[in-house]
Amino acid sequence: MSKTPLRPPLSEEVGAKLQAAVAQGRWKVGERIPAEPALMAEMGVSRGTLREAIKALASTGIFEVRRGDGTYVRATSEISGTAQRVFRDHSDQDVLQVRFALDTQSARLAAKAGDAKVIEKLRTLLSQRSEAWESRDFPAWAQADWKFHLEVARASGVPLMSEIYESFGDVFHGTKMVQRLSDGFDGCLHEGHESLVDAIQAGDSEAAARTVIKNLDYCMSWMP
Repeated sequence: MSKTPLRPPLSEEVGAKLQAAVAQGRWKVGERIPAEPALMAEMGVSRGTLREAIKALASTGIFEVRRGDGTYVRATSEISGTAQRVFRDHSDQDVLQVRFALDTQSARLAAKAGDAKVIEKLRTLLSQRSEAWESRDFPAWAQADWKFHLEVARASGVPLMSEIYESFGDVFHGTKMVQRLSDGFDGCLHEGHESLVDAIQAGDSEAAARTVIKNLDYCMSWMP
C-alpha cells in the first residue's frame, strides 16, 4: 500500500505564501509588511509559525527584521536577496569586473534580437539620463542609467541573464556610485550607451560588446 506523501511544515507553506506576495508586488522592496496580528489573522496561523516563516525568508535576504520596528522587504526573490548580501562583501572593483561578463554578453545577444520597441525604450531612458545629468540630479541620473543597462540585459532574451543582472540592484547604482562622482567624470559617456543602442539597432553584436567594454574601462579608471 502506497504511503501518503508527507505534508511540508506549516511554516514552509506560510513562507511560500509570503514569498509569492512579494514576487507579485503586494509589498515592494523597502516597504514594511503588515504587523504580525494582521498576518496571523489573514493566514490563520500562530505567532510562532509566522515568525518561523519570516525568519526563514530573512535568512535568504528577502526580508529584513528590524527589532522594534517591523519586517521589511529587501529583495523580490531568493537569488536577488542572496546576491545582494554577497555583493556587499566585495569591493566596487570586484562588482565592476563581474559587469564586464554580464554587460558584454547581454549586449551581444540584444544586438542579435534587434527589437525596435526595445531600441525606442533605450533611447528614451538615455534622454532621461542626459536631462538628469545636466540638471545635476544625480539620483535620477543613476536610476535612469541603471534602468538602461537592466533593459539591455532583458533584451538579451535570456531570463536568467536579466534575473542575475537585476539581483545586483543598488549595488550597481546606489549611493556609493553617486558619492564617487568627481569633477571631470563624464556622466553621459556615449560609449556603452548611445553607441551601444546604435550597434544593437544595426545588429552588430561585436560592436555592441566593444562599446560596452570601453564604457566599463572608463568607469574602472575612476575607481579609487
